[in-house]
Amino acid sequence: MFVDRVRIQVQGGRGGNGCVSFRREKYIPRGGPDGGDGGDGGSVVIVAEPGVDSLAALSHRRHWTAHNGEPGSGANRHGRSAQDITLRVPPGTIVYDAAGGFVLKDLAVPGDSVIAARGGGGGKGNTRFKSSTNRAPREATEGDDGESRELVLELKVIADVGLIGKPNAGKSTLLSRLSRARPEIADYPFTTKFPNLGLVQISYERSFVLADIPGLIEGAHAGHGLGHEFLRHIERAGILVHLVEPQPADGSDPVNNYRVIREELKRYNPALIERPEIVVISKAELPEAGEARQHLEQELGRPVLALSAVTGQGLDKLVQGVASELDSGHRPQESSSVIRSTSRA
Repeated sequence: MFVDRVRIQVQGGRGGNGCVSFRREKYIPRGGPDGGDGGDGGSVVIVAEPGVDSLAALSHRRHWTAHNGEPGSGANRHGRSAQDITLRVPPGTIVYDAAGGFVLKDLAVPGDSVIAARGGGGGKGNTRFKSSTNRAPREATEGDDGESRELVLELKVIADVGLIGKPNAGKSTLLSRLSRARPEIADYPFTTKFPNLGLVQISYERSFVLADIPGLIEGAHAGHGLGHEFLRHIERAGILVHLVEPQPADGSDPVNNYRVIREELKRYNPALIERPEIVVISKAELPEAGEARQHLEQELGRPVLALSAVTGQGLDKLVQGVASELDSGHRPQESSSVIRSTSRA
């Protein structure tokens, strides 16, 4: 199950209490204070880990609480500090403070981490309060409470290239031809219900990550269709490949469909319009593809590729076009290119 947004409550462990104790041994009538300190409470740490491709593991549990530190004891024995608990998330996860609405950390690169809820410090034993004027202190402090925070974790997949276009434009089929990813493919809208990632080989030593973004429709930025849930995933992609169907089943105009998707990107995030874009007429095996390509080229004033995932026409040109853009420095936003395998690739 692919989950890209969860809300959880995290609680750091409480520190152990300090101990009030005095040394009592034979022939030592005034042994003095020997109460040890309490141990620190555990913290809740969130780590971006390669190989994790969804937030599903966190969606089945609402509260995550670290263990408390153990109290101190006599003979100056300090309590044991509790171990931290680690929540593993995919690279590309943004951690928000739900109450304040601010970003705690953007875990864009594998190995990035953030202490989401710090454990409380241990209390001081009465040994700490011994002085020349207070030889037998009978005071100790309690451990501190751990931090408590409600978080929103939001995943934005990290990919070099994002496939965009209306439903049934052929994005999933293209992904399956260019990589070993096996997304669900059918002839009805919204077949793809979550982003799929695939690794595309340019050469023996070069590759890039391609993401199939679920079909967008008019009004996606306002929550219509599936686009509202998945528009965020486009933000990480450094290059956009825009697939346009030459003969849509609903009889709509291919050029207008192109403009609709561009307008949705602009309304969601104007910066997306500035990303490098490769425009492609898909399903080039259809008789209408040539005329649609010429029309779109005239409207845009720039070359438009034609490809067929069925016959293989134009696939090499597309890969080389992407490679050229990558050579120009267009990599995933807010991070370097991350090549990672997923359960769907």
